[in-house]
Amino acid sequence: MTKSSGKRGGGRGKGATTRGNGKATQRGHTGRSEPGKRPGQGGGKPTSLPPWMPQATAMSAPRKTGRVDTHPTAPRFDPHARREAQRYEYPIASREMILQVLAAQDGPMDADALAQKLGLTADDRYAALEKRLQAMLRDGQLLQNRRGGFVPASKTALIPGTVIANPDGFGFLRPEAGGDDLFLPPFEMRKVSHGDRVLASLTGMDRRGRGEASIVEVLERRLTRLLGRYVEELGIAYVVPDDKRIQRNVMIPQDARSDAKAGQLVVAEITTPQDAHRPPIGKVLAVLGDKLTASQAVEAAIHGHDIPHEFSPEVLAQATAVPLTVQASDIAGRVDLRTLPLVTIDGEDAKDFDDAVWCEQNADGFRLIVAIADVSHYVRPGTPLDEEAQLRATSVYFPGFVVPMLPETLSNNICSLMPKVDRLCFVCDMQVGRDGIVTRASFHEAVMHSHARLTYTDVWNAVGDGIPEDEHQAALAKIGALLPQIQRLHQLYKVLDKARAKRGAIEFESSEVRFVLDAQGVVAQAGMLQRNDAHKLIEECMIA
Repeated sequence: MTKSSGKRGGGRGKGATTRGNGKATQRGHTGRSEPGKRPGQGGGKPTSLPPWMPQATAMSAPRKTGRVDTHPTAPRFDPHARREAQRYEYPIASREMILQVLAAQDGPMDADALAQKLGLTADDRYAALEKRLQAMLRDGQLLQNRRGGFVPASKTALIPGTVIANPDGFGFLRPEAGGDDLFLPPFEMRKVSHGDRVLASLTGMDRRGRGEASIVEVLERRLTRLLGRYVEELGIAYVVPDDKRIQRNVMIPQDARSDAKAGQLVVAEITTPQDAHRPPIGKVLAVLGDKLTASQAVEAAIHGHDIPHEFSPEVLAQATAVPLTVQASDIAGRVDLRTLPLVTIDGEDAKDFDDAVWCEQNADGFRLIVAIADVSHYVRPGTPLDEEAQLRATSVYFPGFVVPMLPETLSNNICSLMPKVDRLCFVCDMQVGRDGIVTRASFHEAVMHSHARLTYTDVWNAVGDGIPEDEHQAALAKIGALLPQIQRLHQLYKVLDKARAKRGAIEFESSEVRFVLDAQGVVAQAGMLQRNDAHKLIEECMIA
């Protein structure tokens, strides 16, 4: 199943994606358009309806001939057309109609062909059809192959799933619908790589009583790059994957070796996928040398896991166009919290500051305000920035290096709650009782002005027990007039922690290693990161 049905005329298609409002949106179209209504418009004159849509006069059902069809045929009318007409101002084909049309075909049918068949070629109708197809994919009614063709999921007994490889040569299919994994014998694994999405059929049971499957079609090749050793033997070059789950070597043609030498670590890109009788073919993307330095290890991980790390010109242009200061027009309609002494509390090496907190005691317990940076004000749905952020999903942290989800002009600047500057934010304003239970909460778009960038060490040295006097005094000097608020936050943490223990929450404490690199990027020091109440304080505020 591919990500999207794409756009007519080729090009890089983008699938329907779910925004924060829970509605599906398609690139170039608004998520609020009803089926059959031109997106972004309030209606207008509808295009001519296809023959199966309801007319003013009643439609008669097909004549019964008494013969039993052994092969389904495409329906002449939509069995649920009237329901669709009641639901939408300009209806399109119902899900049932789409399933019947696809079931009558000899093979998969792409969105263009389906639109032609259903008479939905006008832009507004085509956009609505794409959204319906994406919804049917999401709900498991349809399957989609790599070429964009759709088939009903119920048409065959094929099982979509993800390949989980084992270093010993066999593997398993993890069905997307859940249930037990299915065994894939070594011969089947020669067709695929770890992580591939496939369609498989159940062929029987193995000698251990496990379900066994055969791969029918590869829906998505997820292994596109890998790290490995470059080898030359008798003029034949190949890369031996470093990941033992990847069983087949990647053959490298003469013109794709990039001056690599035998024994060197390289990053290879697969240009021709493997099949049951032929190994994958690829090219050398980067030569990393005989031994990896710290920076090369990062580079290898980025290439080997195919982590997006370069921004397109369109994304950079949009990011550059964003002002680096909050504009007066941005503040209109927001709650003004700039005089409230909100502070950020993060690690010493943090580059971006996502959240800020403030607390005061009152007659009913504590008033707590948690603010998070309002990134959505600058990253709008359907824009290049939004699509890139969805593709990356998260920032990836390496020792001394970060692959950001957004360009740094956003992530480390206007979308970061930096100290002593105005920033847009979302806030949760809540009342926490003396028993640690939240009794009231409200949410607002706001503008804030962080009064300090504090670290976990600063906060702990100011309020913790057994702190050396010189470190305690240094923390007090840095925190200054904000100390009463920090003390109240610490008191609130104790109340929340007590309530957490009372309700039986499990405490998961794991060790985290912190690496210190020298100027050359080599690990100079490693040690366990010590967690204290300052870390837990922020965690409790976030989940309160």
